[in-house]
Amino acid sequence: QRAEEELVRKIAKDRVPVATVEQVGFKMLLKTMHPRYELPSRNYFAREALTNMYTEVRQSLADRLANVTHFALTSDMWWSRTCEPYMSVTVHFIQDWEMKTARLQTSYFPQDHTERIAEAPQDAISTWKLQEKHLVAITTDNGSNIVKAVELNKWLRMQCFGHRLHLTIGHGMNDKRVTRAISLCKRIVSIFSYSWKKRRHLAGIQIQMCLPCHQLITKSATRWGSRQQMIERVLEQERALSKVLSEDKKTRYLVPTRQDLEVLEAVQKVLKPLQDFTDASSAEKYVTLSYVKPVLHLFNESLLACEEGDSDLCKSIKTNIAEYLNRKFSDPDTTDLLDMASFVDPRFSATYIPREKVDALKHGAVLEVDTLLADQSSCQAHYQRVPTVPEPADGDAAVAPKAKTLASFFKQLTPTTTAAPNKRGAIENELSSYLQSASVESDTDPLKWWKDHEVVFPGLSRLAKKYLLVPATSSPSERVFSCSGNIVTCHRASLKPDTVDRLVFLAQN
Repeated sequence: QRAEEELVRKIAKDRVPVATVEQVGFKMLLKTMHPRYELPSRNYFAREALTNMYTEVRQSLADRLANVTHFALTSDMWWSRTCEPYMSVTVHFIQDWEMKTARLQTSYFPQDHTERIAEAPQDAISTWKLQEKHLVAITTDNGSNIVKAVELNKWLRMQCFGHRLHLTIGHGMNDKRVTRAISLCKRIVSIFSYSWKKRRHLAGIQIQMCLPCHQLITKSATRWGSRQQMIERVLEQERALSKVLSEDKKTRYLVPTRQDLEVLEAVQKVLKPLQDFTDASSAEKYVTLSYVKPVLHLFNESLLACEEGDSDLCKSIKTNIAEYLNRKFSDPDTTDLLDMASFVDPRFSATYIPREKVDALKHGAVLEVDTLLADQSSCQAHYQRVPTVPEPADGDAAVAPKAKTLASFFKQLTPTTTAAPNKRGAIENELSSYLQSASVESDTDPLKWWKDHEVVFPGLSRLAKKYLLVPATSSPSERVFSCSGNIVTCHRASLKPDTVDRLVFLAQN
């Protein structure tokens, strides 16, 4: 029984085809390991074992989502190897001050109407009994259909930071010199990709010149940062590439000139720091949204700031990227979301928020905390403690009133102490204490910090739990594509949409 359970987990998690149990080599392996073991049929795993596991995992996820107060979504569309469209939806929430992620559905989506695209995330929410009013935001790429669908649902949309940065870099490269240099790199990579003799010759030259024995990297329009990686690898192997290309009359014209190398070095100088932020912002296990505002500030003040030693081309690229990026993140709704996420991160608080907006943001935070606490009677009790005077019991003797003294007259004239603040005042005091608290190291986990300080800041902790869960990129949905591509392979191209949904759900959850 344990062997069968482990085999089912292997099929579900590692995307092993169910038909594996019918392969002769696999049967011989199990026969050698355990001669008396009777391997169940393929139908048993497909119709019973995987179905039972799917039901169990789905129920477990439903129980976890039942206690979720706020959540965020990511969504995107992809096409299988058989050119069938699917739409994936992932959910993100904070539970016990840990970031949690789950794949809700991977639904077959043959319709091309935007209205139908808008219904798919709503169906996922209703199927899992999540309340739409608790949705903080949905993170998507900049596809026109998904953007329009979010607008129809009237949801707050967070544009994928990685996808936007990828488009911004492409916009900044809009220069004839850069276009020519990158085109040259692509042709060089193509020559070595389709010729094993060239690769063999390159490997020998790398050893002679004591260069790293690295393969060239191909630029992909859909893979973030692949342009910079291609340029970096060409510059690293420039001496070896030039020697190999110059020895063949047919490829001699591809040897990079001094001007080409200067352009590539200028592009590499600008893009290299940006690539690290693309990778870091794609995580699922820690907070990413609160980083966006500080990262944009760092871009403007440091990484994309024109320096004295920069060439004219380098300055032009930096200026184009900075202006385009600032313009795309100037939307009021997006700005408010990023400001609040950065504000409730103890590492940043109000550091990267313009001074003229701090007071308005503090006022909005107080109002929102007040709203969040309105549904929590336990927290209301924390802020509203009305002292009650116990009534004397029936059997207790009445206490005789004391005679007034001269001191009692002065006591009446003395100003009474300030009354206990109401709920709004308590929230404002809590906010002031939060802003005056000791600075936090940049490598501190904000969720762990809020877990330790939840008792001190009970109201703001709920605000943090609401905004820190939103992912900065749509990478979770992109990862579903990779998983689905390993399931719907050329040898499994006839899988039904319901089967694809279940297999992807089990593999991801």
